[in-house]
Amino acid sequence: MPDLPTPQDATEAALFTECWDAVLSYADLCTAGSEAATQLATEAFALGMREARTDAGGTVRSAGRRAPRLPVIPLLLTAVRATAADWESGGQGHRLDPDLRLWLNSAKADRYTGPPLQRPLAARGLRDLQEADADLLWLAEVEALPLPVVARRLGLDPANIAEELNQVRGLFRDRSHRNHLDTPMDAQCRSYARLLDAVTRSSAADTPGDLSRHLATCVQCAEAAACLRLHGGGLPGALAGGVIGWGGLAYLERRRRAAEVRLGAGRPEPIEARPVDPGAQRARVVRNGLLVTAVLVSLLALAVSVMPMGGGSMDDGAATPGDSADRQPVADPGAPLPSPSSSSATDRPSASPAPSGSTTPRKENPDPEPQGTTSSTARDDEPAPSESAAATCEVRYDLVNQWPDGFQASVTVTTDEALDSWRVAWSFDDGQKVGQMWDATFAQNGSRVTATAADYNKSVAAGSSLSFGFLASWQGTNSPAYDFTLNGRSCATS
Repeated sequence: MPDLPTPQDATEAALFTECWDAVLSYADLCTAGSEAATQLATEAFALGMREARTDAGGTVRSAGRRAPRLPVIPLLLTAVRATAADWESGGQGHRLDPDLRLWLNSAKADRYTGPPLQRPLAARGLRDLQEADADLLWLAEVEALPLPVVARRLGLDPANIAEELNQVRGLFRDRSHRNHLDTPMDAQCRSYARLLDAVTRSSAADTPGDLSRHLATCVQCAEAAACLRLHGGGLPGALAGGVIGWGGLAYLERRRRAAEVRLGAGRPEPIEARPVDPGAQRARVVRNGLLVTAVLVSLLALAVSVMPMGGGSMDDGAATPGDSADRQPVADPGAPLPSPSSSSATDRPSASPAPSGSTTPRKENPDPEPQGTTSSTARDDEPAPSESAAATCEVRYDLVNQWPDGFQASVTVTTDEALDSWRVAWSFDDGQKVGQMWDATFAQNGSRVTATAADYNKSVAAGSSLSFGFLASWQGTNSPAYDFTLNGRSCATS
């Protein structure tokens, strides 16, 4: 008679599911269709698990010894990026997102695999933390899991989890500061290093004008500022962008949506609550270097046993344009764990609750609808969506995050009528330039920006919402977007 599953088996399976969901979510961003996404995720998962189980010398890791490395989820996400690079160099680049292919062939990608002292500061700082601390920081900041859920998952006391997280943030800042000083930099950057440390310690400190101008032009120092400034909500973006690289902020948005969906649907967290051992809790707070790795080791063993170590069972054919209509709802953590050889799925969600933000002022439109584009993902010769689908609407524009030379924003449009396609346009008043967008393609002509529905979220039911997010640059002033239209008709703002 076979042994019955134990509670530990259920916990390991739930942890495995969480890791797979994260990997598939990022793989979906990196590819051109659900079949390609599933294969990329499968290959990357096997690669990441092998790396998690072995050190640089190829020997199996033990609980008492480990080389510095990332926690399991970000480690798996970097394996997705590495596998995508292998696809590009191996003749399968056509299955990847076109913007990712451009990034992989640029100097930006070289920073993530080059000399350690040249790599992004966030990845170095996270790697320098004890593994338990790094897990806590990543799960709370990037995966956006509620603190009680993180406490149960890591075996911490829920009453102390907030203070524990604050301690870890301080440790991460300390590691990032030391790593920044160790980074090779020119004389000007070196002269600002101490001032940058002082300015970012307090939310009330003003940034001197010369330092602000320097941060607007120096990527290395701007990254350091994001890691050192623990207030203002920029830490999740710094971690996601610094560890994952391309698509980091889009991944961050997806994980936040996934957490909102779970909470909104009232789904219980799959990880069973575990009683907290006071002695173990004190050992964690002291952070004496003894890592609690029993669950992680069990997870790695389980993952290797159930996942193939290669993509041999996958169809190697290229993804077709129609694949995007069959994508998995990877942002929904309630979705069942896909089989590595499965390519059938349902549509991705087209809208999500937007965070609170500023109210958009109504202004006159200074520019006509764009006739050209500065985006590599939208073409001005594409046919416009059907104007017969236009509807009265209400728009919410939210500034999600902002740093010295850039910002992240989201747009949520509620329509009174059903849409079979959509095009949302708006204007900027201060020369802002959109550089990346998710859940839509974009075109920009001067100050006027147009976002067009992706293949998977064209249809919107009456009374429902559509949403998308983007990254953009700014200088001087960053006024909210205004004069929103949906399929050419003006929208009210909320």
